[in-house]
Amino acid sequence: MSPLPATYVQGFHDLDSVKAMEYTKLGKTDLFVSKLAFGGGPLGCHYGTYDEDEAIETIRQAIKSGINYIDTAPWYGQGRSETIIGKALKGIPRQAYYIATKVGRYELDYQHMYNYTLEKTRESLKASLERLGLSYVDVIQVHDIEFSPSLDVVLTQTLPELSRQVTERKARYIGVTGYPVSILKECIEKSNINIAIALSYSRYTLIDDTLLQYIPFFQEQDIGIINAATPCMGLLTNDGPPSWHPASDEVKQTCSRAARFCKDHDVQLAKLAIWHSMQNPCVATNLVGMQNLNQLRMNIDLLKSGITEKESKLLEDIKREYLNEIKDKHWEGKEIDLYQAAMKEMTK
Repeated sequence: MSPLPATYVQGFHDLDSVKAMEYTKLGKTDLFVSKLAFGGGPLGCHYGTYDEDEAIETIRQAIKSGINYIDTAPWYGQGRSETIIGKALKGIPRQAYYIATKVGRYELDYQHMYNYTLEKTRESLKASLERLGLSYVDVIQVHDIEFSPSLDVVLTQTLPELSRQVTERKARYIGVTGYPVSILKECIEKSNINIAIALSYSRYTLIDDTLLQYIPFFQEQDIGIINAATPCMGLLTNDGPPSWHPASDEVKQTCSRAARFCKDHDVQLAKLAIWHSMQNPCVATNLVGMQNLNQLRMNIDLLKSGITEKESKLLEDIKREYLNEIKDKHWEGKEIDLYQAAMKEMTK
């Protein structure tokens, strides 16, 4: 049992739930974050429709239950995720949560999807604060830095502007996010800006453990590690991934067979995937996207009770029979190639 975190507010939180939650210091920050964090990605447009009122209640119940770290971005529904989270936060004491948003990735069309310039960075954070209804965020992150025209743009424009925003008290800490973990390491090594957090997604899952080889570096630099998208952006769920998912057809088919196996045994593949990723003690928090109360209840129950003996056996079965056979464990470079090809086509 963890001591009560600084985010605990008497009269607002469910005390027993907060006492049962595990909290860990997020790298060199003074934030002690819950082992499970609330991901705002599914509150955008990329993971299907959902009921907005239930989503708002899900956020509120998550915070009351002791989840104190919320992550969002302008990219998620082109501001919709931030707007809905802003509605949910109304009336909740600001002390009760930490919130992170991002800059750098924006529109659905390729031509306006990415912008890492100083001016856009300043404008973006201002708009995010307005949507969230806040005067500051706890963490501001550069979103998917691998898509910048060059890392120099991030190093000389985006990060210095975020540092100015920290000085102006519009944010407290700076982070970087991306799919290739190598570029997060390179950015931290080359930057003279104080980067405190690295968000890695889909790189410590049932099918890919790439994050593990970079953990010693992050620890040496006292970088807080956020492990996001543990169900691999829908790939490791009974419902399967959205149509845009960049994994290969072979990987999708293998994961689909694993999902059918789980369905036949009345078990949620997502539950097994999240539990697996939560077992790494070097990760400060595991960021899981949620749209509704059923998903929240499953994840909270998973924290409290773990998985059953039946589920544990089933997990070993699906790893042995399906997931361990996957050779092409990631899609690194595929999305960048598609983006660059689309941009090249536009300039013809």
